[in-house]
Amino acid sequence: MALRNSPDAFGLVTRVIHWTMMLLVIGQLALGLRISDLQPGLATLWLYGLHKTTGFAIFALIVLRIVWHITSPPPHPIGPRNAAFWAARAAHWAIYALLIAIPLTGWAGSSATGIDVMIADRWTVPPLVEPSVFGEAMWFRWHDTLTKVLMALVTIHMLAAFKREMEGDGTLTRMLKGKA
Repeated sequence: MALRNSPDAFGLVTRVIHWTMMLLVIGQLALGLRISDLQPGLATLWLYGLHKTTGFAIFALIVLRIVWHITSPPPHPIGPRNAAFWAARAAHWAIYALLIAIPLTGWAGSSATGIDVMIADRWTVPPLVEPSVFGEAMWFRWHDTLTKVLMALVTIHMLAAFKREMEGDGTLTRMLKGKA
């Protein structure tokens, strides 16, 4: 079982990063939807801390994934280079960009509250922006909007992977097992 990608197969490192991110992102989306309906308070404060910690983990993983893809390029896509191919490429890059922008806007919004932003209730990270009521509202609005776009793209990505697998092209199998 190869760790690195090859021209026709995903290596173990890529697959582990992909599926770990999938679990974290879906869990984070569910948690974010839950806390968006809550009033912050002492009983719910730990959920906000969990959301921030998971957000930093996702941010670190997407940076790691990008660096990994530079050092171990992913295999060539299966199928012709048609409109669907280019739409999938654009969606992948949009998902990568959103997985960078969403944690950054959340970090900025949290920084704008003037309250320390912490990872795992242990490490304080430096604020990205100065405290500001306007900035807090703006950054969290961006965070919310970008998250909704990510939810739509992730849904489309998953449906497209299932569709391609049902058509027998092996794309999903390749992400699960390495080779189609």
